[in-house]
Amino acid sequence: MARKASLSGFPELLPQERIVEQHVLDTLRRVFELHGFSSIETRSVETVAQLLRKGEIDKEVYVLGRIHDDATSSGDAGSRSDQLALHFDLTVPFARYVVENSGHLAFPFRRYQIQKAWRGERPQDGRFREFVQADIDVVGDGTLAFRYDVELALVVVQALESLPLPKFRVRVNNRKLAEGFYRGLGLTDTAGVLRSIDKLDKIGPDKVSALLREELEASEEQAQSALKLASICTEDSSFADQVRALGVSNDLLEQGIAELSAVIEEATRRAPGKVVADLSIARGLDYYTGTVYETVLVGHEQLGSVCSGGRYDSLASKGNRTFPGVGLSIGVSRLVSRILSTGAATASRSVPSAVLVALTDEESWSDAQDVAAKLRTRGICVEVAGKAEKFGKQIKYADRRGIPFVWFTSDDGTHEVKDIRSGIQTKADPDLWSPPAEDLLPTISSAEPTA
Repeated sequence: MARKASLSGFPELLPQERIVEQHVLDTLRRVFELHGFSSIETRSVETVAQLLRKGEIDKEVYVLGRIHDDATSSGDAGSRSDQLALHFDLTVPFARYVVENSGHLAFPFRRYQIQKAWRGERPQDGRFREFVQADIDVVGDGTLAFRYDVELALVVVQALESLPLPKFRVRVNNRKLAEGFYRGLGLTDTAGVLRSIDKLDKIGPDKVSALLREELEASEEQAQSALKLASICTEDSSFADQVRALGVSNDLLEQGIAELSAVIEEATRRAPGKVVADLSIARGLDYYTGTVYETVLVGHEQLGSVCSGGRYDSLASKGNRTFPGVGLSIGVSRLVSRILSTGAATASRSVPSAVLVALTDEESWSDAQDVAAKLRTRGICVEVAGKAEKFGKQIKYADRRGIPFVWFTSDDGTHEVKDIRSGIQTKADPDLWSPPAEDLLPTISSAEPTA
């Protein structure tokens, strides 16, 4: 991942790096399925109107067009809503998928989805224009119990704990808590305040205070109170007393405090130290209505959030029917880039092949294929040499490929296999022989996680 990409923001992995990525994806799939989530895949394109229904992300959407289309039509504002664009996340397409397939789904519907997404932002460390996301969501029909907000945090903790990562922290807030507090202060544009608070990590409290005063007409006292709320961060439910000590009262605020307390109390019992109440978390997208999550790697905070999401109540609807949900999205590409750049995990080899069947002469190719076929029936990945070079050259080829074993067949029909790492060569029967379990497929070795 440290190599310079020929097209900025569109990373490509070498085979050994791809094996690490596959390990991450396989681990996430296993954890999600252990918790009963079903796999789906949605199309890569949506209409521009669908993508821009919620949130301010229009500058980052890649619109699709054909080279031979009339160039003047692309500038017609009336036609743009029907244009196709690449999805920038998996939540908006999933909401559309639920509405269109609601008659075929059993609710609450538990789904996981691992796909690429595209976003036209400036490429930098951990940020790409083409990237892989892994999402989990639970969606209800009409209502969705709050307990799923708690469950999803715990599922993600287990998923991230299963990966070769440094320590991480899931930071949780509640939009009801924040909006209720702002209303109690007399700030009516709560969405605007949330968008300003969401910039805290990037521009700092002084500039956020200026934004609140200049753009939202907040008083100095209101701006300082909003910043005091955002400064609260606890590993237990003591945040509630700190919020109430700020002297603001509002029914929505109390509802948000109760919901966030439920998440933190259960997480403290099941995953102590992994989940914290952090009232600076706002999430810029407008469709979030309750719990919001952001996850950072401790010691790598500059990388940004590696897992985020929240509760949404009105993103998906069909007439009078609504489909509230809660979901989390793991930035797989961001995680993999950090794993590779820090050497936190490496693959034992860059190819699946465990065996290279050597050729004695050019006429032995068909017999070599017979040996390979017998080995493959037992799940052993095998290559057959391309030409009958000297055995030394065939062994060097296997070594360059990272293949641990080379198979030889003698003129009398006997077989031997050589471990080219140790040099040990032994007799073998293609109907019975198997490599040691650790050599059957590439394995991932993890360095000791560090902060």
